[in-house]
Amino acid sequence: MTQFTDLGLAKPLLKALADEGYTQPTPIQAQAIPGVMAGRDLLGIAQTGTGKTAAFALPILHRLAEDRRPAPRRSARVLVLSPTRELATQIGESFKAYGRHLGISVAVVFGGVKYGGQMRALAGGVDVLVATPGRLLDHLQEKSMTLEGVETFVLDEADQMLDMGFIVPIRRIVKFLPKRRQNLFFSATMPAEIEALTGEILNPNPLKVSVTPQATTVERINQKVLFVEQQRKRALLAELFDDASFKRVIVFTRTKRGADRVARGLEQVGIDAAAIHGDKSQGQRERALAAFKAGDVRALVATDIAARGIDIDAVSHVVQFELPNVPEAYVHRIGRTARAGADGSAVAFCADDERGLLKDIEKVTRQRIPSFDRRNDRHLGAATAAMPEPTRAERPERTQGGRPQGGRAQGSRGQGQAQPHRGEHKPKPNRNHSAPKPGHRHEGGPARAAEGQKADGYRGPRRRRRRGAGGGQGASA
Repeated sequence: MTQFTDLGLAKPLLKALADEGYTQPTPIQAQAIPGVMAGRDLLGIAQTGTGKTAAFALPILHRLAEDRRPAPRRSARVLVLSPTRELATQIGESFKAYGRHLGISVAVVFGGVKYGGQMRALAGGVDVLVATPGRLLDHLQEKSMTLEGVETFVLDEADQMLDMGFIVPIRRIVKFLPKRRQNLFFSATMPAEIEALTGEILNPNPLKVSVTPQATTVERINQKVLFVEQQRKRALLAELFDDASFKRVIVFTRTKRGADRVARGLEQVGIDAAAIHGDKSQGQRERALAAFKAGDVRALVATDIAARGIDIDAVSHVVQFELPNVPEAYVHRIGRTARAGADGSAVAFCADDERGLLKDIEKVTRQRIPSFDRRNDRHLGAATAAMPEPTRAERPERTQGGRPQGGRAQGSRGQGQAQPHRGEHKPKPNRNHSAPKPGHRHEGGPARAAEGQKADGYRGPRRRRRRGAGGGQGASA
C-alpha cells in the first residue's frame, strides 16, 4: 500500500504529516501528488471529504521548498480560489499546518472584513494566497495587489463557483494571471459550462484524476428520505433530536430567513442551535462554527453557502430540512458527514411540493434513496428501518442542552404534570358569523404562525379530517 514516504515529498512535509498523524494518502492524493510535483496541469474530479486539499497543497509546498525565492511584492507565488470564506479559511489553515516546518507565508483574503489588514499582509508578497473571487477582484481593481508573480493557480470547487455565479469573475481574474503557469482544477461534478471553463484555463493534455463517478454519494453515509407535510417539518426535526445519537448535526435550509427560523425553533424546544448564512457577519459565522466545533451547540443550521465550506470531523448527522433546487448540492450537503473515514447519516425531509426535486436528485446520483412516509406510517423503502411514532406520553422531554431527560425541560410550565395547550380552549362564539380576526387565540396568533410549534407541543388549529386525505395516522407533532 502506498505511503506518503513513497511519494518523494520533502522531509519537512513528511514531518508535518507525521505530526498530523497521516501516513497513507487517499486515492486522489496518491494519484495527483506525483503529477503536480512534476509540474503538470491537473483536472481533478473528487467529492468533498476525499482529501483533495492535501492533494494540491502538499505538491505545491514541495515545489516551493525546492525553489526557494522571495515572493514578489504585492503578489503571490501561488493563488488558490475558493467559493466561500469558510472554505478559504480552512484551505489556508491546511497550508499553514503542512508547511509549518518550511517557513512558508500564507494569506487568506475574503469579503465581510476590512481591507486594511489584508493590504498589509499582501504588501511584502506572500508565498500562498487563498482568496474568494469577489474580494480578490476588489484588490485587483484598487491596484493594491497584482497577480504577475503567480506560478501555480488552483481553482477549487469549480461547480459551486458556477452555482454561486462566479464564472464571470473567474474569467476576469484569469486575465490578470501570467500566461505561463501551472493550473490545478478541482470540481465534484462536471456540467457542460465547467467543462468549457477547463478548456479555457488548463494547458493541453492535463493529468486527469477521478476518484469517484460524477455526482455519486459517499458509500459510508446512511441516507434516508422522510415524506412529511411542510407544516410538520419543525416538529419532526425536534423529534429527531430526541435520539441521543444526533450529537453534532448540520441542518440545511434553502433560504437565510429559513435558517434563522429553524434555529429559533430548535432553541424554543431546548436544543442549542446556531445559524450560519451569507447575511451573518464574519465574526458571527466564526463564532457559530467555533461553538459547533467545541460542542457548545448541538445543531448548526446553514444555507448552501456552507455545504462545502464546513470541514468538521465527527458530524454525526446531516438533516436537509428543505431539498436543494440544484440536485448536485445534495451530494455536497451530505458530504459534511462521514469525513476522515468515519461513518455518518443523512436525513432529508420531502414535502409533496418537493417530490420533483427528489426525483432530480435520484437521477443525478443514480440511486434510489430509501424513504419512509411519516404522513401515514407507510413504509416505502426496504432498506430503511421502521421509525415508529412515539406517543406524547412516551416521548422524552428535552433539556436546554437538547438531551432526552426524564423530567420537563427547564422553563416548561408545571413540574412534569400535564398542562392544557394554549389554543385548545373553546373559542367564543362569533355573533356576526364572520371569520375570526387575525391573531385570535384559537387560531394560534401571528407569533405562532411565524415561529411554528412551541416547546409545549402546540400544533395549530384543529381542522376537520377530510376523507381519503393521506389515510392512516400522520406523524405526531
